[in-house]
Amino acid sequence: MTSFTLSTDDWLTREKQFAAFATGPLLDFWRLREEGEFNGVGGVPIRFVRFSSARHQRVVVVSPGRIESYIKYPEVAYDLFHCGYDVMILDHRGQGRSGRLLADTHRGHVINFADYVDDFAQFYQQEVVPHGYRKHFALAHSMGGAILAQFLARQPQAFDAAAFCAPMFGIYLPMPGWMANRILNWTEKHPKVRDYYAIGTGQWRPLPYVVNVLTHSRERYRRCLRYYADYPELQVGGPTYHWVRESLQAGREIIAQAAKITTPLLLLQAGEDRVVDNRSHQAFCQALSDAGHPCEGGKPQVIEGARHEILFERDAMRAEALSAILRFFAHHLGGTPTADHTIRG
Repeated sequence: MTSFTLSTDDWLTREKQFAAFATGPLLDFWRLREEGEFNGVGGVPIRFVRFSSARHQRVVVVSPGRIESYIKYPEVAYDLFHCGYDVMILDHRGQGRSGRLLADTHRGHVINFADYVDDFAQFYQQEVVPHGYRKHFALAHSMGGAILAQFLARQPQAFDAAAFCAPMFGIYLPMPGWMANRILNWTEKHPKVRDYYAIGTGQWRPLPYVVNVLTHSRERYRRCLRYYADYPELQVGGPTYHWVRESLQAGREIIAQAAKITTPLLLLQAGEDRVVDNRSHQAFCQALSDAGHPCEGGKPQVIEGARHEILFERDAMRAEALSAILRFFAHHLGGTPTADHTIRG
């Protein structure tokens, strides 16, 4: 039988002493990491990190979003680890500490979206399975959610349950979809344009907190900016036209293939998302329901007021999301979870 105790009290007050937490307990935890690398599709080096304890018999595999690296995720890993899970996080090709695909390393690019999925499948089989965990869970954000969903359509039994935070099943576009598709189809015939920054984007640059659309948490946003400033090799700017085309197509494929995904799913949606198209979440959940295996609650669970990066939001919204994820995972442990997920304001 499995049981564990979890209090979310510290999650609700962490921002008040964030610097002390980040330079104290979190830094100590980060030093315990194990980093590794394998060659993905086409020989591209794929980097990953693992936080492990001999006492843990379950793992959460984290699939980050576009431009993100596991360097950004120590706080998420810290919280999952101290709730009784080993944590493994990979850097997708073209970002983080993994290999880049173009001479201009700031361009967010992929040749085929399926390459992300193939890398993830190799990571799961080669680096996760051999550890012999009794339970496997997955947690994905944004682009990482699209990658995980396509993986689950291939291997729905790989994970006991999976949680999605603001998954990129559709992209919030600054123009009508038909117009975007016409432009993207045209760029495919012009390689120099196809592999260049999509309109309105460019090299990475630090945007002031007041104009960011990712989080309301000033402390977590500034910390993320410091990662990129301290490690310039992590910087990724805007996506290429080809990346956008591949990703839009991937979103359509995910909804079309939803019936193949029988893994228990939780989908958390950011109420104020301006990065992904929240309508795609409803379409995905509806497709799951039509296939006879609805997601948790039958529809997206909205984190009201949250911007795109739910796991990097202000304490209250982040705690709400993490509590929902851990409750969901606990339900699929096959034991008797005794977690305290009460949010105390």
